[in-house]
Amino acid sequence: MKKGLTLLLVLAMFVALTACNYAESKGSGDKGYVGIAMPTKSSERWVADGQNMVRLFQERGYKTDLQYAEDVIENQISQIENMITKGVKVIVIAPVDGNTLTDVISKAHAQGIQVISYDRLIKNTDYLSYYATFDNFKVGVLQASYIEKALGLKEGKGPFNIELFGGSPDDNNAYFFFDGAMSVLKPYIDSGKLVVRSKQTTMAQIATLRWDGALAQSRMDNLLSAYYSSENLDAVLSPYDGISIGAISSMKGVGYGTKSKPLPVVTGQDAELASIKSIVAGEQTQTVFKDTRKLAEKTVDMAESILKGEQAEVNDTKSYNNGVKVVPAYLLDPVSVDASNVQKEIVDAGYYTKEEIGLK
Repeated sequence: MKKGLTLLLVLAMFVALTACNYAESKGSGDKGYVGIAMPTKSSERWVADGQNMVRLFQERGYKTDLQYAEDVIENQISQIENMITKGVKVIVIAPVDGNTLTDVISKAHAQGIQVISYDRLIKNTDYLSYYATFDNFKVGVLQASYIEKALGLKEGKGPFNIELFGGSPDDNNAYFFFDGAMSVLKPYIDSGKLVVRSKQTTMAQIATLRWDGALAQSRMDNLLSAYYSSENLDAVLSPYDGISIGAISSMKGVGYGTKSKPLPVVTGQDAELASIKSIVAGEQTQTVFKDTRKLAEKTVDMAESILKGEQAEVNDTKSYNNGVKVVPAYLLDPVSVDASNVQKEIVDAGYYTKEEIGLK
């Protein structure tokens, strides 16, 4: 009898331990190990991107190593080297600086590790497998088209004063955004319907290193002081919400945002919470919404294809030359958002709640 009870107890313990181990292994990387290198936690979209990918990878049975470099190039290189040492099979990288990773990606290649460039293109390497991003040229077109419509430029209205802001010069996307916007705005600038009083119209003149809102605010302070003491500003092309908020803060500091001196049309990108709240409050005018939940899912699909020894799905094999090769890419569609469609595109999509953005 005692022997029977002992045997039953041993069997029960074995079953319990087996169940426990199985529960732990569900998300412990039975299918593979993936590194995720993000640029910074200072922008909420990168935090969300990283968390979304970790969740999706773990749901599918992959182990992940998520690292943030806090916009320090050396940090990111060190983190990627550490991932290589840990034995990851795929690394997803949103680079701090797309021009600085050639050597470390060569090290990854030597270990049989494939690399996916996430949202920002990694330059100057032959060892980049795929690129997952949005249609970045279209982002700029959406921003500029919004200004075009808001000012009535197609109807011949004008002239209007505009100032241009660019993204970080070390981010390949910044040039796509700028080129897309200028494809719409340049004819109006050339004809005099849009006037850039600062005459700063090239990326070299308008770039904002690391997309820093404080730098944008400082530059706008200087522009307003030098060129708009007796003139009103009618529009601001901003490629990113953090830059938009910085510019708006500067303008409010010199009296914009009142009935007698309304804020100009101000574009943006990324649908960050502060900017969506600003749009609802009637300050920032527009943003370009890129649903990064979809981008994260597409990137996880790509990585899973690699881990299964398959070709990943792409829809662009021409646009993104990284200086060494044309990188196969999957481009998602961005959406223009303002006060008129914020409910449909942001709230109804479950991105933010009405309460979060202050929508009544």
